Amino acid sequence: MNQEPIHQSRFEALNCCILIPTYNNEKSLASVLQDLLLYTSNLLVVNDGSTDATEEILKEFSQINVHHFEENRGKGEALKHGFKIAEKVGYEYAITIDSDGQHYPDDLDVFLSHLEEKSPDSEILLVGDRNMGQDGIPGKSTTGNKFSNFWFLVVTGTQLTDTQSGYRLYPLRVINQIKLYTSKFELEIEIIVKAAWRKVKVRNVPIKVFYEENRVTHFRPFWDITRITLLYIWFVLVSFFYIHPRDTYQDFRKKGFKRFWKENIIKSQEPAHKKAAAIALGVFVGILPFWGLHTLLVFSLAAMFKLNKVVAFLFSNISIPPLIPFIIYASYQAGSLLTGRGFAWELRPEDFDSTADIFLGLWQYIIGSFALAGIAAVLLWIVFYFLFSVRNQKQVVKP
Repeated sequence: MNQEPIHQSRFEALNCCILIPTYNNEKSLASVLQDLLLYTSNLLVVNDGSTDATEEILKEFSQINVHHFEENRGKGEALKHGFKIAEKVGYEYAITIDSDGQHYPDDLDVFLSHLEEKSPDSEILLVGDRNMGQDGIPGKSTTGNKFSNFWFLVVTGTQLTDTQSGYRLYPLRVINQIKLYTSKFELEIEIIVKAAWRKVKVRNVPIKVFYEENRVTHFRPFWDITRITLLYIWFVLVSFFYIHPRDTYQDFRKKGFKRFWKENIIKSQEPAHKKAAAIALGVFVGILPFWGLHTLLVFSLAAMFKLNKVVAFLFSNISIPPLIPFIIYASYQAGSLLTGRGFAWELRPEDFDSTADIFLGLWQYIIGSFALAGIAAVLLWIVFYFLFSVRNQKQVVKP
């Protein structure tokens, strides 16, 4: 009599399966499948046009739902196909796992536990956190992951410590409703960003990872990183000019002006130093000589330092047209003092009658703008920190 897999009842109760995309992993595939079958029989494999012995290996696992591509289409296409098949046969969730042997099947319990605890009126998407700081993790993987984590925070406002792990849990109904355009490794980034934009709770869960020294990997550093970079550039544009404004407007309509002002702008529960820092950051960026890039910079830096993005953005608009001449003039004069050229009230055309004078004046302006931005930011932080601190103390003593 065959013993039931360890987590079979949990997989059945949750309508969950395991999805394994595979391409030319003949050395590890069989052992990965054998290990997974100890935990559940709800397995679905998509063979992404492998040219090695993968097809022959899969014939030995007749109990597994297997689908073959005639030619290699990319991990993204294999995942999209697998998601559709999984939902079609009745599953609601799919845990994806790589076939190269780096993931531990006993970590399935972590995903299942979080799924069992989730609120019925919300959806979750879980990404395995490989603890990229531990020994044995390739340096290029750590660097690429940090890059992706930062830009994911910028475009979604959600902090993750690992955005590139292939060990994940997906809500199939939500994922299959999203228009997905990429086909390679970058699809895993596209999914979590677009899921977060749809208010799906994207979270990390701790997992173990094993990196074999000569493991088979189909990640091509130059091309795949280039595609991920271009994808994030597009996401930054969409998030700044559509997603963030849309979410802010919807939040404003839901809360009304008074509550929105208190919770989103003032953030009454936020400490005084963070409120003041958001204002200081906005003014600092607004004075800098990066015309046309202020919005991108202020949202990116506010996300990096976990500051109020709305407040920082509002105060970055110090560089509105009526104030621009004064900012440029003050920056130029500050640069004049720093470069030792002396202070001059008047700016005359004859002061810039050569190319050298023009470049010197531009350099003077750039140096001065950074100095002016820094001084203004520090002074405003001190002023607003004092004001917010006094206000908070009044609220505490108020009966």
